[in-house]
Amino acid sequence: MVKGTGRLSKKEAKAGHCDFPLTVMVTILVIFGIVMIFSASYYYSINTYGTPFQYLKDQMFNACLGFFLMWIVSRIDYRVFRRFAFLIMILSLVLLFLIFTPLGETRNGATRWLNFGISVMPGELAKPAIIVFASAYFATRMERAATIRGMLPVAGVAAVMFALIYLQPNLSTALTVVIIAAGIAFLAGMPWKVVIGAGILGVAGVIGMVFAGGSYQLQRMTSFLDPFKEAQGDGFQVVQSLLALGTGGFTGMGLGKSVRKNLYLPEAQTDFILSIIGEELGFLGVLFLIVMFTLLVWRTVYIGINARDRFGMLVCGGVAIMTGIQVIFNVAVVTSSMPPTGVALPFISYGGNALWIFMGLYGIVLNISRSADLSPAEERLSAKGRRSRPETGGHL
Repeated sequence: MVKGTGRLSKKEAKAGHCDFPLTVMVTILVIFGIVMIFSASYYYSINTYGTPFQYLKDQMFNACLGFFLMWIVSRIDYRVFRRFAFLIMILSLVLLFLIFTPLGETRNGATRWLNFGISVMPGELAKPAIIVFASAYFATRMERAATIRGMLPVAGVAAVMFALIYLQPNLSTALTVVIIAAGIAFLAGMPWKVVIGAGILGVAGVIGMVFAGGSYQLQRMTSFLDPFKEAQGDGFQVVQSLLALGTGGFTGMGLGKSVRKNLYLPEAQTDFILSIIGEELGFLGVLFLIVMFTLLVWRTVYIGINARDRFGMLVCGGVAIMTGIQVIFNVAVVTSSMPPTGVALPFISYGGNALWIFMGLYGIVLNISRSADLSPAEERLSAKGRRSRPETGGHL
C-alpha cells in the first residue's frame, strides 16, 4: 500500500495470489456443467446434428475460452474498470439500442441477439456494465446512496436498461439488472425505507406491465400457478420439468439415464438443465449444486468485505447479488414457482455469452482477492496487536 494515501500501488494489486477456494469452486461448477450439458443434450444433439458430441464440444470450447478470459482479467488491476465505468455503461446502452435495428436477431419470438460473426447478447452484457458503473459511482461518495437525488444517475441508467431489455422481451434479465443496481445502492448505504418503497413500486410496476400486455401476456405469466392446466400449451415445458424432478426422487435415476431429455423437455441443456440434474442425480445432486452456489456467493462476499477499497467491495457485492439472484430465478422457474422466463443457471447452462460474462466477472473478483487481506481473523487481530504493542525491552 502507498504510504499515507491508503491506496494500493499497481504492483501490489497484481502481485498477490488469487483466492484459491474461489478458483476451485468456479472450476468445479464449470466441469460439472460440461458433464451435465453432455448428458442433457445427448439425444437432442443426435436429432439435430447427427452426433451426440456437438454441445459437448461447443461447451468445452466455451469453457476453455472462459478460463483464459478469467485468467487474463485476474491479472488486470481491477481499478482500471473504475476509470472506464462511464464508457462501459455507454457501450452497453448502445448495444441494447442496436437490438432494435436490422442487426438484431430474432429466435423463438424474442430479439435478444446481435450477430457480429459471433452472437452477442446485450442483455447479458448489461449486468456487468451496471455492476461496474454503480460501484464506481457510489465508491466515489458513499453518501450518494443515502438520498434520492444521489441515487438518480444509477436509477436512471437501470430504468433505461430495464425498458430496453423488457422490450426484447426478457423480463428476468431486466429484473436482474434492476436488483443488482438496487443491491449495490443498499451496500453503499441506501436506507431501509427506500429499499422497501422501491420494492413495492417495482412489484406494482411489473404487475401493471403484465396486465397492460393483454390477456395472452397475463395468461402466459400466470400459467405457472397451474401448469398442468395448459400441459400441452404454455405449461408444457414446466410440466416436463416437474415430472423430471419428481422422477429423480432422492438419489436420481443415474447419470445419463434421464427420460425427459429424450426430446420431451425442449433444449434441456439450456435454462431447464436443473430438471435433468434432478432427474439423474436426484435431490442429492440438486442439493450439492445449491451448496456450491451458496459457498461461492459466501466466498465472494468474504473477499468483498476484506477488499482494500470501496470499489472492490461494491463490485464483489454486485457479483454475489448477480450470481445469487440468477440461481434463485432459475430454481424458481424449473419448480414452477415463478413465470417461465429465460434465465441461465450460472456456469451450468449451455451457452457462451453467460459463461464468459460470469467467468470474466469472477476474474475481477480474483484480482480484488490479490490485494485483499484474507488471512484468518485471529491472525489479523494478532498481527494488529503486535503492531500496536509498544517496545518494552521484552518485558510485559
